[in-house]
Amino acid sequence: MVMGLQLFSERAEDGTGQPRLDADAGEELMHVQPGVSIALGSHPPESPGNLYITSRRVVWLSDAEKDKGYAVDFLSVSLHAVSTDPEAYPLPCIYAQVETGCDEDEESGGSDSEQQEDFDLSKITEMRLVPSDPSQLDALFEIFCRCAELNPDIHEDGEEENEWFYGDEDIADDGAEENPEWHFSENLANPIGFANGDHDLAHSVLQLQINDQRFDDAEEMEQEPRHEHQ
Repeated sequence: MVMGLQLFSERAEDGTGQPRLDADAGEELMHVQPGVSIALGSHPPESPGNLYITSRRVVWLSDAEKDKGYAVDFLSVSLHAVSTDPEAYPLPCIYAQVETGCDEDEESGGSDSEQQEDFDLSKITEMRLVPSDPSQLDALFEIFCRCAELNPDIHEDGEEENEWFYGDEDIADDGAEENPEWHFSENLANPIGFANGDHDLAHSVLQLQINDQRFDDAEEMEQEPRHEHQ
């Protein structure tokens, strides 16, 4: 399976300018968001274009250059989150980590090659989608979540991969020890960022707490001395 970002410029022949979907594979268009800039790796945002979220992938097509665009399968998006911290990134955006299949020492970070116009997409591990209207971030995140659920990461044994990231210290950004742009809501029922897969974490944690309390009660009952009646 091809991993990571890919160049994409195939548009439908109906004149709408929308991307050509893989109808044979059941791909459906789920959401269209105009006026979205894309920033890949440490590159500055490109001129605004249209963001298309389908049941299988994320597609961005440039408005200025009709033959320019990018696409990434949801299976390659290991994490996505809402970023609103100006110290992490100056513009509110959807932040996504992209699996490339490359070794860490081969991935492109802040190297001189990234200053060139042409760069190797196979080494881009971070993507930011910057809407012109920041109020659309929550809606974009929700559709990201729904479409990610349609594409669970399946192991060879057939089990879904459920990996979670709980806080800033769990994500390294360009070698930093912490990534302040990824936040985790205190309300576990409504996380602001999550990894691809099942995200019913609140129920699991609550059930675990209940079970722990039951075990504690059972241990206390066993430790209580038994009083014999005379």
